[in-house]
Amino acid sequence: MALQSMTGFARREGTSGRSRWAWELRSVNGKGLDVRLRLPPGLERLETDVRKLIADRFSRGNLQVGLSLSVEESRVEVVVNQEALAAVLALRDQLAGIVDPAPLRLDSLMAVRGLVEFKEAEEGEEVLAARDADIISGLEEALGDLSDMRGREGRALGQILLGQVATIEALTAVVEQDPSRSPREIAVRLAAQVATLLDGSSGLDRDRLHAEAALLATKADLREEIDRLKAHVAAARDLLSKGGPVGRKLDFLAQEFNRESNTICSKSNTAAVTAAGIELKVVIDQFREQVQNLE
Repeated sequence: MALQSMTGFARREGTSGRSRWAWELRSVNGKGLDVRLRLPPGLERLETDVRKLIADRFSRGNLQVGLSLSVEESRVEVVVNQEALAAVLALRDQLAGIVDPAPLRLDSLMAVRGLVEFKEAEEGEEVLAARDADIISGLEEALGDLSDMRGREGRALGQILLGQVATIEALTAVVEQDPSRSPREIAVRLAAQVATLLDGSSGLDRDRLHAEAALLATKADLREEIDRLKAHVAAARDLLSKGGPVGRKLDFLAQEFNRESNTICSKSNTAAVTAAGIELKVVIDQFREQVQNLE
């Protein structure tokens, strides 16, 4: 599977009978999948299908999904209130001997409030079902467009992340190859410091000092941190090559990278190793910031 960014935009529009519809999708970073859906009144029945289609396609990101719907060709129908008409005719018959019995004219009937109503013609069930199917099909196409855009950005992010992983690997090698970080070099420096202390004070326990020096030498060794950094580099490359929704896993690795670089800086006993450790922290921060954009 390809890497996907969590940012993207897509729009699809079309017609179905007299109706014109348009989908607009916007996606940004998110810890999980959060869909904010806006449907026109009367189309709430589509919500379940829409959310399922989105969840089938994406696993992370804040998505704003909106549907607009309009009728291109207006069609009006006349509705006669039969009860009101019957009441008017009954009143005419009742007053036949009192008022002018002339036949009722259409304009007279139209003037009676509530007798005749003009309203937008309603579509039949088959027409509405076909329209809904066209709208859902348009959403599937829009989701495909959004996925393609997120995929393009994901591929670009993948190249950036691979470059940062290579930099982390190179800086790890700098730390590993620095001669000052070997246990032997550390022991030599500690032995010199112990000798200085012993020369300055005859009351110090020589054996105890050497034991403490050996312990400090062990703690100052960076072998474990270097090995873990190498393992994390391999894991990051493996995740980036597999693709798919790996953003959370890479974010965890970024935290592990940072933990090892902090330890290296705290254990460092030379300017070269400290400089490499600081540079590691900078690159790892950049790595983690980019990872936040991945699904």
